[in-house]
Amino acid sequence: MGAGILLSGADDIDFMIHGVFQYELFGQKLWITTTHVCLFIVMAIIIIFCLCANRAIKHATEVPGAFQNVVELVVEMLDNMIKGVMGKNATAFANYIGTLFIFILISNISGLMGLRAPTADYGVTFALGLITFTLITFNKFKYQKVSGVIKGLCDPWPIWAPINIIGDIAVPISLSLRLFANVLSGTVMMALLYGLLGFIATGWPAALHVYFDLFSGAIQTYVFCMLTMTYINNAIEG
Repeated sequence: MGAGILLSGADDIDFMIHGVFQYELFGQKLWITTTHVCLFIVMAIIIIFCLCANRAIKHATEVPGAFQNVVELVVEMLDNMIKGVMGKNATAFANYIGTLFIFILISNISGLMGLRAPTADYGVTFALGLITFTLITFNKFKYQKVSGVIKGLCDPWPIWAPINIIGDIAVPISLSLRLFANVLSGTVMMALLYGLLGFIATGWPAALHVYFDLFSGAIQTYVFCMLTMTYINNAIEG
């Protein structure tokens, strides 16, 4: 238990990542942590939803049922969001942005299901930032070519190149830290609340869960995806 938790004066406050079981691979001892378990649960939820959605669309009726309406609504909202930001580039990146949006959103609101949000682990958000950064860099070289990238780094003067390079490298760090810090802060706040108030925190903290898990989680999902689309568009259009 960390010093910060001990200083709070409550022994049962816990918002840390814990090892579930240990295994050995190539002579190295590795852990399956609570983050991995929660990730598997989130992935299972998404996969089951996708399989059910695929079946619903394949057997779509002229008068759609409730589930078919939900699926069509989700797809339409995501398509409109992506087209509104990326325009003509939307088609090529709709699958990635849609998957990213659903994964981050389900991860952020998993606290409502009693899980520790996977996005409260920097290892998860940094991986998402690296994937986005790789996609940005690939499209930058693909559409701007090497000469265009070098020209962009030297804009407005060559002396600015080191600052522009730092700015590019900072993209995955800023994306991942923003998401991680906002989700972790909600996790810490709720853990402190339950730990300090004990049985008094019964029922009414649901309103705080709605804010920290649902509202804040949806906002951070939207911000991450909007920044991702903006960066990719800038890389393509130079």
